[in-house]
Parts: sequence; C-alpha cells; structure tokens
Amino acid sequence: MTLKIYLSGEIHTDWRDQITMGASGLDVAFDSPVTDHDASDDCGVAIMGAEDKKFWHDNKGANLNAIRTRHGIENADIVVVRFGEKYKQWNAAFDAGYAAALGKSLIVMHGPEHQHPLKEVDAAALAVVEEPQQVVQILQYVLNGTLP
Repeated sequence: MTLKIYLSGEIHTDWRDQITMGASGLDVAFDSPVTDHDASDDCGVAIMGAEDKKFWHDNKGANLNAIRTRHGIENADIVVVRFGEKYKQWNAAFDAGYAAALGKSLIVMHGPEHQHPLKEVDAAALAVVEEPQQVVQILQYVLNGTLP
C-alpha cells in the first residue's frame, strides 16, 4: 500500500526535491501545492477573469488553490509542513491546523528560530524536525522499521 504524503509550506528552497529524491525506492507518492509563485498567485484571474482590486485578485487565486490544497491534505496519510526562514507562511500554519483538525499524521519542519512562535503548531505535530533528511528517515522508519 502506497503511503500518500502531502508536502506543504515554503516554496523558495528545494526541500521538496530533497525529500522526494531521498525517498526514492520507498512506497510513497507525493503531492503538493503549485510551487510556481506567479502561477499560484494569478491562477484565479487567469481562469476566471481580471479583477480591478488586488483583494479580489488574491481571493480568486486563494480559492482555486484551496481546492488543490484541501484535496491534497484530505487524501494524504502524512502531511509535512515546512516553515522557511525568510517569509511568514500563514498559509502553512493554516495547512498544519487543517491537517491536525482532520487527524492527519503531521510532521512540521522549521529551524530553531521558529521554535517559540510555532510552539502550538509543533504541539499538534507527531514529529518536529529541522532538515528534509529527517523526514526521509521518518518515512524509512514508518515504512520499513529501519533506522539511519
């Protein structure tokens, strides 16, 4: 049985690639939001038409992206949420809360600088890690019972 993993959060580094490459050979399938920032921001107006106000431009994009995100989280066995260093990812916090509310197995990834501001998110997670390789090691342990 394939373990379905949803990779949510920060889109400015290659952490998703590190996990997917590290997990090659494991019985896993990965899904994620659209990580092309411009496409994600502009999908609503590209499909449903332009808006005069930025609020409605962003709202259309957020709503379309929510369809993909909800589907990915609802169908996942494990949700990994990465909080990056540079930007505040409110959407990542929302995804973590949604996954927790659905009872999904949640892995949160962030650096030590986010330990205090994310303490409630961390408390909802089954694992809190700093590096993509740790996520791969968790998957190896969960699927095969092997340690690094």
